[in-house]
Amino acid sequence: MQQLIHRIWYQNHWAKWLLLPVSWLFALISAIRRMLFRFNIKQANHLPVPVIVVGNITAGGSGKTPTVIYLIELLRQQGYRPGVISRGYGVDIQGCLVVNTGAKACAVGDEPAMIVARTQVPMVVGAKRIDAATLLLANFDVDVIICDDGLQHYALARDIEIALVDGDRRYGNQWLIPAGPLREGLWRLNSVDFVINNGGPAHSNEVLMSLTPAPLIQVDNTLTEKFDSQNAIVAMAAIGNPQRFFNTLSQLGYKIANAVEFTDHQAFEPAQLHVLSKAHPLVMTEKDAVKCRDFAQSHWWFLPVNAKLTPEFDQALLSQLQSVAQTKKGLSHGI
Repeated sequence: MQQLIHRIWYQNHWAKWLLLPVSWLFALISAIRRMLFRFNIKQANHLPVPVIVVGNITAGGSGKTPTVIYLIELLRQQGYRPGVISRGYGVDIQGCLVVNTGAKACAVGDEPAMIVARTQVPMVVGAKRIDAATLLLANFDVDVIICDDGLQHYALARDIEIALVDGDRRYGNQWLIPAGPLREGLWRLNSVDFVINNGGPAHSNEVLMSLTPAPLIQVDNTLTEKFDSQNAIVAMAAIGNPQRFFNTLSQLGYKIANAVEFTDHQAFEPAQLHVLSKAHPLVMTEKDAVKCRDFAQSHWWFLPVNAKLTPEFDQALLSQLQSVAQTKKGLSHGI
């Protein structure tokens, strides 16, 4: 199914025409929803601290999680105390949950589990992001909130919007879901503050982001083995664009005996991964590794990646954030 969707969205498969009526219905519902917020029939909830939304206008992965981690580290370097909220995609969360270090992906979602494992940032997940933000502010000393995904979640007022685009696939056939990958039309990019291009080539209005791989790390974190680069590997990925991961491994010189794609956010059964790794070491993404920590074998590895953005982006974002923070501080003091 995932391969068929990819062909429809990115390879101009004829089946897109069969899905077009549903896309029209999706467009109508989305437009009505936006109008309700635009005319204040539905109220957006404003928070006392700056809110940065990191999202995209396409379905599927485009590099949001590495970007969120990059922002956490950037803001900390500047003396901010960031916190993160997320939907916790792929899990059934009743109300809101604080994501503690060591939280299981099956309980909070793979991306939140990965973000907290990497950064130990205060983080709350919940279906209603305003509720998640309220719980975050009540329990942690944070002065800026990063919303992981949620560009279309208009119930949460935001001060800075960042949209990600996959540099390889871009916007596919530029049709709305389900006939195409778009959650909103390309016009939506005119209102965001930054468009970050993951992988390039970047267009004139885009900020180029690259993902820098680090050495492989054992999934079970026992540090009992050193990876032998002469070994052939089995590569696996349950992310939005698995081929990007496989290409990265090939470019780094790893010999891929087999590349296995899973559905994005898919949970794994230990037995299926044990079978995959019988003949060769298993190499996966960091996001997939958090789902395998409890049953990982010593010859399972993951590839960490770090986002790299331009100094110009850093400066522009921090300048805008400082302005927003000062305005909110003035309003809280009745100025």
